[in-house]
Amino acid sequence: MILRTGSQVRIKPGLVSGGADASIKLWDLEQRENAQQDYTNQPAATVKKSPSTHQYGVTHVSFYPFDSQAFLSSSYDHSLKMYATETMAVSATFNLDSDIYSHSLSPIADHLLVACATQHSAVRLVDLRSGASTHSLAGHQRSVLSVAWSPHEEFVLASGSSDASVRLWDIRRSANSLGVLDMDDAVGILGEDGLGKNARKRDHGKAHNDAVNGAVWTDDGKFLVTAGHDERVRVWDMSTGANALSHFGPIIKNSHLSTLLPLLVPSHLLAAGKQIMLYPNPKEILMFDLFEGTLLKRLRVPGAMAAAIQGKAAQMNLRNQTTALSWRAGDAGFFSAHSDGAIRAWLPRMQEDVQAEDEEAETAEGSEDESRKRKREALDEIFRDLTKQKITFT
Repeated sequence: MILRTGSQVRIKPGLVSGGADASIKLWDLEQRENAQQDYTNQPAATVKKSPSTHQYGVTHVSFYPFDSQAFLSSSYDHSLKMYATETMAVSATFNLDSDIYSHSLSPIADHLLVACATQHSAVRLVDLRSGASTHSLAGHQRSVLSVAWSPHEEFVLASGSSDASVRLWDIRRSANSLGVLDMDDAVGILGEDGLGKNARKRDHGKAHNDAVNGAVWTDDGKFLVTAGHDERVRVWDMSTGANALSHFGPIIKNSHLSTLLPLLVPSHLLAAGKQIMLYPNPKEILMFDLFEGTLLKRLRVPGAMAAAIQGKAAQMNLRNQTTALSWRAGDAGFFSAHSDGAIRAWLPRMQEDVQAEDEEAETAEGSEDESRKRKREALDEIFRDLTKQKITFT
């Protein structure tokens, strides 16, 4: 399951999710307003499999960045579709004749080009204005698994591939490619301006030791974060293209055959110069300092510990996996999607919540101590009674 949040006119804010059963669901995130207890949200609208909708599993969904009254979805059925949020009706379909693993639409550009990562070795660009697949960006040797437009440079795009490479593209240039990132390079290739001026040329290199199935930019466009099947997450300084050498240790797991995107906490919620990454491990969500690589917190998925006790067989159970993360727009919480079909909401613990939990713990501890005291007194009394009795052994 994959998901994405956004704000809309009719449902504000909202969440859209896509499943392996080809369905798409829209969720009203304010449905729980004023609820005091745990609550199970119900979808506000559902798109079921039909001749005009997706025929196979949905691989990626995203709200249109300038107007959440529309959203995009891609699928293993080779199609990219646009939906009207108000009616949940298909308004456009683009057939790329290849499995589509993920797509990306620039949050700042006017060109309305959707970059698509497909089973084909070239990045495909779809123009929403003309309704055509305009051209392809050739350079990778195997299928492309992840694409991400820069949030700062409207014509710059990053792509990760099964060939273990990460390429940077400037779609205005005739050669397109700005170069290839290399994990052994701590100097960089992007030149004086970050766009190739007086840059060192490199057309070969490996960002990871296996397929790269995740690429995401920090919201200021200064860093790119990539994830690979080598179970490594790497951070790249995008002023140069150099490996920033962040190390997150052996705790990272990545066995997803599809796109797996780390989630970066919006910078306006953090202290200046800080970046925090949330990573979807199979049975938990890991919180790291992006630059130091320090593990800050492990968020356990409910029910995962019981599955872990079952041993190796449980580790292979795909129903335990966390498949996607999405930040809640305008809030300090996020959502996680799981291969069992569940979507879970995560919210920060307020100081009032911590104090209330501490008070409850103290009360429970006091009650437990009092109960133990009563039991001890009762046992002492029984022991005293026994010692007063005359016992004869025959």
